[in-house]
This record gives sequence, structure tokens and C-alpha cells, in this order.
Amino acid sequence: MHIGVLEDDLDQQAFIEQCLISDEHQVSLFSRASELRRATQEKRFDFLIVDWRLPDGCGMDVVGHLRQNDGWRGPILFITASQNEDDVVQALEQGADDFLAKPLRPRELIARVSALGRRSGYETPRPAITCPDIFSINKEEHSISIAGSYVALTEREYRLATLFFSKVGELLTRAHLLELVWGIKGSISTRTVDTHVSRLRRKLELDGRHGLRLRSVYQSGYRMETSSTSPSSIPTKKADPIGRPS
Repeated sequence: MHIGVLEDDLDQQAFIEQCLISDEHQVSLFSRASELRRATQEKRFDFLIVDWRLPDGCGMDVVGHLRQNDGWRGPILFITASQNEDDVVQALEQGADDFLAKPLRPRELIARVSALGRRSGYETPRPAITCPDIFSINKEEHSISIAGSYVALTEREYRLATLFFSKVGELLTRAHLLELVWGIKGSISTRTVDTHVSRLRRKLELDGRHGLRLRSVYQSGYRMETSSTSPSSIPTKKADPIGRPS
């Protein structure tokens, strides 16, 4: 994950960075609240770690602002030297997902980051799996072809498809898909994701015949998996070729 760390103590910064890098995360360090807020508007972060006491503000205010004003939906781990129950409650009520008291312990820090990451749909990186050449993605035109035949997709379907193609072998939860593709809270109960995935599976023939299968993971989400199924073993319907719209 790309993790933003807001901590003004340089020794603590270095310690947190070393822990996260050892677990193969990408880390960006910030000493001031204003720097982090600006960075979240310019870069993509998967996870944030925020300290309470800052030279230009309060970490709790930063968390509240990120949640309520900036629309930040990713996990936030709040860290502080205080272990007062009221402080823990306040941090969680402001929008933090977890609370960790200093002094930080390396293994616990990594474990909590990993646990929050899993809940948000992130998994331990695996070796990259290449997409079969039969699928062609045109990023400029936002279109996808199968063996040179253009497939008509809506903009939402295109975004969903390219996300699955870029995460072959990884589980993408429904909540994560709702936030990334639709920009709405993952806690909302809706069948929108399932409807779009079903339509996408049919349009792009993601049933294994072309080397990829878009599989449903019970009560979790979806995973694009490689398949060794040969094209001849799956019956196909004859259809009129889809022409590229003029």
C-alpha cells in the first residue's frame, strides 16, 4: 500500500518508515497537517497514519476534516502517547479506524496496518500476473477489444473492467469497488456492484474461455483468476459482430 504518515517527530518518522518499508509498503512522510491535506488532493494514498500532537494543528481535527470535508474513505490509524480512554473514544468518533499508543512496537504496528488493509480490500502483494494478449485495452478511447472485436461498454463498466484487469489474482471487496468505481461509501447496501459485474462477465466473456475467469467470492467480493480452460471446451453463441460506433 501507499501509506501517508503524519508525524512531526523525526525519530518516530524514521522508525515508522523503517517498519512499513520492511513490510514492502510505499511510504510518504509529512511533518505538518497542511502538508498531508494538500498531498491527499494531489496523490493517491491507500492508508494514513496520523499523530495527535502537531506543530500546526491537532491530529484529531485532521482526521475529522479528512472524513467530513475531503471525502477520505481509506483506513486511518491514529497514534499518540496518550492511553486515556476518552482520547481513544474521541479519535475513533472523529473517524479513525484504529488507535495505537506510543511507544510503538514494530510487529504490532505492522500487524495493525495489515489488518486494516485487509478489511479495506488490500492483500499482500503477489507476483504480477499478465493479462492474456487477446484482451486489448485502449486507455485513450476507454474501450476494450477481444481478439480485435470491439466490445460496447459503459464508462462505469470500463472502469470496473480495467480495475479487475490490473488486479488479476487479488480479491476486490464489494465495499472497495463501490468506493473506487462509484465513489460512494462501501457500507451502503446495494446490488449495483453485482449487477455490473454480471453484465461485465457476459460482455467480456470472462468465463475462462479466453484465459480469465471473473469469480464471485462468497460474502466478500470478486476475483479475476487465470484459467487453463481451452476455448473449444466452452460453447459459444454466434452473434453479429459489434461494430465500433461512429
